[in-house]
Amino acid sequence: MIAGGLGVVLLVCTGTGARRPGSGDSAVASPGPRTPGPGPRLIVFLGTSLTAGLGLDPSQAFPALIQRRLDRLHLPWRTVNAGVSGETSAGALRRVDWVLKEAPAVLVLETGANDGLRGLDVDTTRANLEAIVRRARTDVPGIRIVLAGMEALPNMGPRYTAKFRAIFREVAAREHLELIPFLLAGVGGVDSLNQADGIHPNVRGERIVAANVWRVLEPLLQRAAGTPSLAPSP
Repeated sequence: MIAGGLGVVLLVCTGTGARRPGSGDSAVASPGPRTPGPGPRLIVFLGTSLTAGLGLDPSQAFPALIQRRLDRLHLPWRTVNAGVSGETSAGALRRVDWVLKEAPAVLVLETGANDGLRGLDVDTTRANLEAIVRRARTDVPGIRIVLAGMEALPNMGPRYTAKFRAIFREVAAREHLELIPFLLAGVGGVDSLNQADGIHPNVRGERIVAANVWRVLEPLLQRAAGTPSLAPSP
């Protein structure tokens, strides 16, 4: 993952994450539509090591920072961090039904970075993203989805990197999703905002990532609640 043409690797989701049910080699059939239960409305973050917060305490990962923002605002939302390190978009598709079992109102989808890292076929990545979105809408009618944009390594060549970058905009437009243009904007390639591996954000970097997410998520929650602006970025 490279930002701004700096030539610095930003994302290599190579840590070992806990395996989830439904993350095996075979896709799991959808159990049918689900409806939210009582209690706080749910936001699920389906992602890679960036979402999991590899190298940090889970409380320092951006989904936890979003939860603290919601708590300070006394808003009835609960976040779930469903990040798995090293996962490709195909892996995310295999486990999406399990991830959605609690019928979240909002899904924040952060996947595909490992596809780009491995130089996987761009059309396949696009198809996986679209399949995840459609499966989510089948499982949880009315779910709102935010897609996090990603970048591919420049050593994959300009044609590949341009095609890879475009798929997130294309899927967001075709499926009418909210889009975070680039999850690591302002963090990628900045040594002081990344861990020693030069790959994953540190505590300061996570705050910026959380702000990137909040700028897109907050208006969506506002519309869902029918209320004025909730708050500035965390």
